Amino acid sequence: MKDGPHIARIAALIGDSARAEVLTALMADRALTATELADIAGVTKQTISAHLAKLLDAGLLAVESQGRHRYFRLADHDVAQLLESLMNVAVRAGAVRLRSSPREPALRRARACYDHLAGEVGVQLHEALLRQGYLHAADNGLAVTRAGAEWFAHQGIDTAVVARQRRMLCRPCLDWSERRHHLGGALGAALLQRLLERGWARREKDSRVLHFSAEGELALRAWLAPAAGEAACNEAPTALPAGGSCRP
Repeated sequence: MKDGPHIARIAALIGDSARAEVLTALMADRALTATELADIAGVTKQTISAHLAKLLDAGLLAVESQGRHRYFRLADHDVAQLLESLMNVAVRAGAVRLRSSPREPALRRARACYDHLAGEVGVQLHEALLRQGYLHAADNGLAVTRAGAEWFAHQGIDTAVVARQRRMLCRPCLDWSERRHHLGGALGAALLQRLLERGWARREKDSRVLHFSAEGELALRAWLAPAAGEAACNEAPTALPAGGSCRP
């Protein structure tokens, strides 16, 4: 007797080279047109239309029409999590590109893992939040401590509001380049959004790479500091006193 979901169809869809390139490109959490995706996948517009139709039918993609254009994005966070897990397995199995992209070092340092911060910077931040007692391991992944809720509030993030979203509040997400965890879930997404809103980080065009401004680099340094007082700073980093502490 065969039980459970039938995964072969989904696996076959993702396994096609052109469709895999499309799905990977959409991990930047940015909607793209069929023309843009055809260029990324290296196929004709007619061919990409057939691929996109199959991905839409399987519920892996969502589409939104705006004027004459149709914009495609990943269907939801579950699809993004599946793709990130596959990337981890691919790296572990040695299935890496023979020629690295010129963006590879920047991608490994800081990138968007769909809607949260990944790469070396994301891993360091996740470990700092654990070390400083703002997050702790729980049966279902991670939990925010009282001190953590206060720290996130200092950053303009209300954890009680974020927790009402229809997804896990926070979870460890295995980073394919670092082989350690970064912060995923709704809280990880809220934190990256805050970095972008403050202008401390920006997305590189047509890439998952994230670049930090001078202020952003100083903010990260304060967040990663071992002293909880430094990590709780919520003012613009350039306003910090010479010692780097936000205590009066």
